[in-house]
Amino acid sequence: MSAFSARRALFRNLHEQGCFCLPNPWDGATTQRLVKAGFKALASTSAGAAWAMGKDDGALTLDEVLAHLRFLCSLTELPVNADFENGFGDDADGVGTNVLKCIDTGVAGLSIEDRDGDGFYPLDVAVARMVAARRAIDRSGQNVVLVGRCESYLMKDLNMDEVIRRLQAYADAGADCVYAPGVRTLDQTRLIVQSVNRPVNANLTATNLSVSDFASVGVRRVSVGAALAKATYETFDQYAQNLMRTGRLP
Repeated sequence: MSAFSARRALFRNLHEQGCFCLPNPWDGATTQRLVKAGFKALASTSAGAAWAMGKDDGALTLDEVLAHLRFLCSLTELPVNADFENGFGDDADGVGTNVLKCIDTGVAGLSIEDRDGDGFYPLDVAVARMVAARRAIDRSGQNVVLVGRCESYLMKDLNMDEVIRRLQAYADAGADCVYAPGVRTLDQTRLIVQSVNRPVNANLTATNLSVSDFASVGVRRVSVGAALAKATYETFDQYAQNLMRTGRLP
């Protein structure tokens, strides 16, 4: 079994029972520190990666994202899940082609989201893109976990019926795991777990909850998105502002 195959098998097994924390590094230093902290797997963050390159979230090119993922996978023997945004393809065929490129970086999992700019792809289009991602993974012969994401944080008023409808459709289209960043309460999360027959990813950001809280309602994995990157840069800003104002470090 190759090194990447072993990571992918481990990653899939982590989804079978229990609940694990999936923190999100964005560069070499944060990757190494999270490995040393003892986590079982890691996930990239599109926002953190973009900020580290001096760009806004969503502004990285496909080639930049692939290089970033390849770099993360080279630094650790832990499984890495890719925040692969919307697949970087204008159509389903483009998504499928790019998913194959993503797999070649060594990732153990990848997510495809249904965001189209400031809104959502129509459900039939989003499903076609998920089907293309599933077929690409199957064609590759690699045991990569596919995550179907509903970008529920884009909703002005959270519509749980629509979130669940989309997540169920993505599961039917071949997603191995489902994720709706923006769903922040245990009751909402429990409803997803009970409604969609797939492992569920939850996000700790702005919830005031814990990994064990989410585990109690059946969540399989918990990530933090850009929260660690945001906290790091906010601390950096505080130090820099203090240095500029007082000529001293805190």
